[in-house]
Amino acid sequence: MKKILLILYCFSLMISCQKKASEPNQKLATLLEKYWDEQAKLSPLSATSQGDYRYNSQLANDISSTYLSEKENFNRKYLAEIEKFNPEELNAQDLISYDIFKRDLSLELAEKEFETELIPIHQFWGTHQTFAQFGSGESDHPFKTVKDYDDFLSRIKDFQVWADTAISNMQEGMGKGIVLPQSLVLKVIPQMTALVTNDAQSNLFYGPIKNLPKTFSATEKTRLTKSYEQAIMTQVVPTFKKLGDFFQKEYLPKARKTSGIGDTPNGKKYYEHLVRYWTTTDLRPEEIHELGLREVARIRTEMERIKSETGYKGDLKSFFEYIKSDEKFRIYKNPKEVLDGYWKIYRTMEPQLKKAFNQVPKSKFEIRQTEAFRAASASAEYLQGTPDGSRPGIFYVPILDAKKFTYPGMESLFLHEAIPGHHYQGSLQMENEALPKFRRFYWSGAYGEGWALYCESMGKEMGLYTNPYQYFGALGEEMHRAIRLVVDTGIHNKGWSREKSIQYSLDNEPISLEDATAEIERYMAIPGQALSYKVGSLKIRELRTKYEKSLGAKFNLAAFHHEVLKDGCLPIDILEKKMAVWAAGVK
Repeated sequence: MKKILLILYCFSLMISCQKKASEPNQKLATLLEKYWDEQAKLSPLSATSQGDYRYNSQLANDISSTYLSEKENFNRKYLAEIEKFNPEELNAQDLISYDIFKRDLSLELAEKEFETELIPIHQFWGTHQTFAQFGSGESDHPFKTVKDYDDFLSRIKDFQVWADTAISNMQEGMGKGIVLPQSLVLKVIPQMTALVTNDAQSNLFYGPIKNLPKTFSATEKTRLTKSYEQAIMTQVVPTFKKLGDFFQKEYLPKARKTSGIGDTPNGKKYYEHLVRYWTTTDLRPEEIHELGLREVARIRTEMERIKSETGYKGDLKSFFEYIKSDEKFRIYKNPKEVLDGYWKIYRTMEPQLKKAFNQVPKSKFEIRQTEAFRAASASAEYLQGTPDGSRPGIFYVPILDAKKFTYPGMESLFLHEAIPGHHYQGSLQMENEALPKFRRFYWSGAYGEGWALYCESMGKEMGLYTNPYQYFGALGEEMHRAIRLVVDTGIHNKGWSREKSIQYSLDNEPISLEDATAEIERYMAIPGQALSYKVGSLKIRELRTKYEKSLGAKFNLAAFHHEVLKDGCLPIDILEKKMAVWAAGVK
């Protein structure tokens, strides 16, 4: 019945699009442009990351009651405005914008009842980490002009206010039982103490002074050096010390001994909300858990096959250990060799990329080693470039010890985090000036991470995975995402402990105890986010398989990829409808 309704919907949408004028609705475009312009002031750190530098001197106190009230009124105002439009009178692109905009405002307003501001800090991401990255001089906040330097001094003052509010909110959370698990608090404390130094020069925030532009006058260099030294020792260091002391002395004793958000007041309902938010589907936690169990079993069977193909005689768990520890997989001597290894992967796949994609990003691309201050707790990641090209897209690789860096899994990681994963998807979206600005910088986890994981499945088509150990590494990454479906729902919906979840990972994938622990604690910190990868990738692969069969000789892979990517990140249900309309047009 659901399939029949979808076919009828797509047919009616295609017919209605033919009847309607193809011109975009100017009033809607004006509304969306106004929204984007106004929201930048409410989210100055995000604005900076997106290349909008108007509010570079500000850091919003986005967890204060005043701010939250202002943001709620802002969202309600725009929700009321978007609801004035009749979706039946919009063309295809405007209808996508309408659906995304209305959906996201509604979800954000629904989040109010869960008091998320009472847990403003955890070990995986947050304002405290973004602020430190910006202050290092190696991230999104520019340090090219004197004004750039003065702007960040102003942000330091704002961060002091934010930190005081965070402490006050967490104290309220302690009284309500809305607190972090103890194991996560123990990971947060070192992040704070690492930024408490005895002198300014050894502090992360001194980085911009070490790289003062040569064009600055001697007077400006002297002034800025003194200002930064003073700000670091009188504002930055005391603020992070205050946060560290609070977590150690007050918060840790009140932290939860349980692992899942379902164990907090209203936590089960909150988790269901997060599942909807991250997967952009109506799947229930129980359905996702069962899907995960099926995927784990399927991938495990393929792993057994590859293990046998290599001639290894032990069981699968011992093969995991062999992959992690045997010296034959440690072929690098220094970080440069590791980075060069990733560039070699790109050169190998480049000819096949030209066949599978008919549009590539204009944005430049770089591979860098993750900065030392965060390498120990960081995963490999992609940082989106800026629209003006001043910062390229960057694939960051944490390398603690190059001699212990193993190569299985490098190919799938590059496909996911770099090319054609996040770099192609994010850059093409950002560069598409035909989209409203809010869609050029819009993120949907199930689509964005789903696309990147789908790209991992294309390894053999890209001329990779010819080495069985590299393919096994790719299976390990796919298993990792399947396990997430099981353990994330297990922790937050079924009451699984941290320890049970860690053991489940160790039993089913080639991962160290240290890495498994970090991953499980990540899921504990950001419930639902880990579900997005597999849910999204399965849907994209399902759509490809479906249209390969139904379109036959008319199916073109590059055209399929273009259609998936051309409108940027979309909720999964909207993507599915859009692709059905595309296929009907091809057929």
